[in-house]
Amino acid sequence: MARLPYADPTHPDHAVQAAQIAAERGGKVINLYKMLLQSPPVADGWRQLLTAIRHQCLLSARYRELAIMRIAVLNEADYEFAQHLPFALQEGYTEAQLAALKTAGYRDHFTGLDLQVIDYTDAMTTSIRVPQAVFDAVKAHFSDREMVELTATIGAYNMVSRFLEALQLDHDQDAATTTPPSPGT
Repeated sequence: MARLPYADPTHPDHAVQAAQIAAERGGKVINLYKMLLQSPPVADGWRQLLTAIRHQCLLSARYRELAIMRIAVLNEADYEFAQHLPFALQEGYTEAQLAALKTAGYRDHFTGLDLQVIDYTDAMTTSIRVPQAVFDAVKAHFSDREMVELTATIGAYNMVSRFLEALQLDHDQDAATTTPPSPGT
């Protein structure tokens, strides 16, 4: 159960912004944005940043989604993993590969650049500082712009998972049956 109540996207204070979010995010306002709407300026900045990362970058969606899935695993962010599973599958990863990300033997399910992106994601997420050899291995495949975009993606989705986990957001399919706590509880 979420630690704070979700904002009502139909409330007059949120309706215009919620409509913009829904238009950009498949026609609905997911729990992440319902929580972010508690602070409209934060919700808008978040929307702009994640829209840029997901829809305006040159970085291949395949590597973006692999990084996001790995971050979700490392940060134990099940909501993030569930939200991005369909996108990762669309990018050609198999359910077996994505499930393997949760195991110690994940390296047996990936090769080449996929493993290098995972290593880069792991270093940024768990150590903060990326060893030069890990950076160089990934950089050999990406332009400077793509490296900035990969790095920004990893940073942004670490922010997402930390937000989700700190506030214990409900999975969207659970929201209809879950009553969030009232303010002050």
